[in-house]
Amino acid sequence: MTSELTAVPRAIDRSRWRAPVTWRPARVPGGRRRWVLPLCVGVLVVLVLFAVVVPWVAGIDPRQTALADANQAPSWDHWFGTDQAGRDLVVRVAEGLRVSLLVAAVCAVVATVLGCVVGLTAAVVGGRTDRVLMRTVDGLNAVPHLLLGIVIAAMWKGAILAVIASIALTHWTQVARIVRAQALTVRTRDYVLATVSLGGSRRQVLVRHLLPAVAPQALLSVALLLPHAVWHESALSFLGVGLPPDRPSLGTLLEDARTRILVGQWWTLVFPSLALIATTAAVAGLSAAARDRLLPHRRTEVGVGGAA
Repeated sequence: MTSELTAVPRAIDRSRWRAPVTWRPARVPGGRRRWVLPLCVGVLVVLVLFAVVVPWVAGIDPRQTALADANQAPSWDHWFGTDQAGRDLVVRVAEGLRVSLLVAAVCAVVATVLGCVVGLTAAVVGGRTDRVLMRTVDGLNAVPHLLLGIVIAAMWKGAILAVIASIALTHWTQVARIVRAQALTVRTRDYVLATVSLGGSRRQVLVRHLLPAVAPQALLSVALLLPHAVWHESALSFLGVGLPPDRPSLGTLLEDARTRILVGQWWTLVFPSLALIATTAAVAGLSAAARDRLLPHRRTEVGVGGAA
């Protein structure tokens, strides 16, 4: 007597299957990071009002000395204390914040304009010009930005134009590369090829198609460069190759506090540091929010600033 073995298929329990977990962006509509944008805007508005209103309301020259009030700790009369020359630190921090923000804004705009000009030139002209410009960008990116900025600023030590030039000339390269890539992508689209086939000149292609395409990236680059510019200006002034000591900025205040902290005058370091950290954090958060709004699908391609 023989028995036949038959394979009985087992029922598959599909209820135990789970869909693979996919990555989700950190900032989604209704997500927990919804509060970041209004918080950064609020902090930046408070800082700007502080930098503009305090010197005007106080009516005190930030360079005015009063040796009788030297080295005073924070009090009701001097909210941030005074330095070794009796100068009120709340006025000096406000003035330094205003100077640092103005310098950073000018540097960001100059670097963005320079990067757009180089990137569009490389994309439109092409050929040997494109290769030379991009190899120049690669060479500048190989050098740490802060080191190159120190060399440039040291040539005209103490001049505000030297600080602007050193920051702008070390931060335009990433903008140029991104703008060039965007322009090359637009050049291959059908409506641009149709314009060229109908006899359109390079100028027409540039004005009608390329400039509108790279305009959002240019605006975004200004926002992304601002925190880098604030840090670099502070670093250059702290190292003694930025703004002169008699012109208050966050960097010069920190450089001045470097020796005062050794004798227990902690307030000379704490308040400028808090202003610097709050400013860069607010501007960085605001620029990240602007990046997500303007270019939501290119979060990994629009970072500028490079290595310090």
